[in-house]
Amino acid sequence: MIEFVLGESDLVDVRFAVSPLSELTLSLRVLKDPARYPLHLPFARRIRDVDTEVLLALSNDRRWTPDFLSPRPQTPFTRIEDEFAALREIPTRTMLRDYRAVLGEVPAVLRDRPRVHAALERYWQVALADQWDRMRTILEADIAHRGREMVQHGLAAMFSGISSRITFVSPVVRVRIDGVAPWRVEAGGQGLTMVPSLFTPRTAVPVDQSAPPLLIYAARGAGTLWETGRTQGPAALAGVLGQVRADLLAGLGEPRSSTDIARRTGVTTSAVNQHLRALRDAGLLASQRHGRSVVYARTELGQALVSHSVGRGSNSPDLPLA
Repeated sequence: MIEFVLGESDLVDVRFAVSPLSELTLSLRVLKDPARYPLHLPFARRIRDVDTEVLLALSNDRRWTPDFLSPRPQTPFTRIEDEFAALREIPTRTMLRDYRAVLGEVPAVLRDRPRVHAALERYWQVALADQWDRMRTILEADIAHRGREMVQHGLAAMFSGISSRITFVSPVVRVRIDGVAPWRVEAGGQGLTMVPSLFTPRTAVPVDQSAPPLLIYAARGAGTLWETGRTQGPAALAGVLGQVRADLLAGLGEPRSSTDIARRTGVTTSAVNQHLRALRDAGLLASQRHGRSVVYARTELGQALVSHSVGRGSNSPDLPLA
């Protein structure tokens, strides 16, 4: 059991952030052992022409990776360019220490620092760059959900909603990770940073027990990441809203950005935005800005309308008018 002890200032400094470099690093698990991650097989199949010798050497048999590759994000919406720049400034002794902590030694291929940097940057371009907007939208939607849970129901409910492996009894956050010896960290005013991930099935914490409190957890909506195509709205709903808007409303079972919706459906972003704004103005959708994206989600009214339309089906009898 890992324990993070939060002081008074830490309890109001539980923050959420997205780290592109951390997602890159965690995705190496799929590259190393794709059979363990069937959800991400479409991702694994698209990876070509990368330095697998370096990339596979970065994790051990448990698929753990060095801490410096999963940095604590300094801002909620960190850019990969900034994280790569920070990575190039990390002292070599820190990298060697983190390699030994996870791998037990420093493999020869990882002693060539320029090659490691080049392998990571090439992997980002090949595997993740053109998918990042979509990935970030899902991660930011998860953060929005966790924030609402924390405000409406408190820290304990928010933590338990993430995983049964996480519990909170003030002032201690407990994280169960199989095969790890128990240890305890006093936050000491550093707060707790929560980082959602699409590539971790459970939870992860830093290997270095003296590192600032950081908890990586499985984001909601990972199952939608590689979906393509358009959700068909119920005929009853299309009769009221029109087929395009019915499809959009039916497809928002999970919060998504207009850019992601346009990419999935093949409709232009400007056209999607017009329809989404109309649905929002009618009270069927709610929107919230996260960084450069506007994320849309069904309201209770929108959810009720979709559920009722699906429940009626095409052969349901009409209700009497009087």
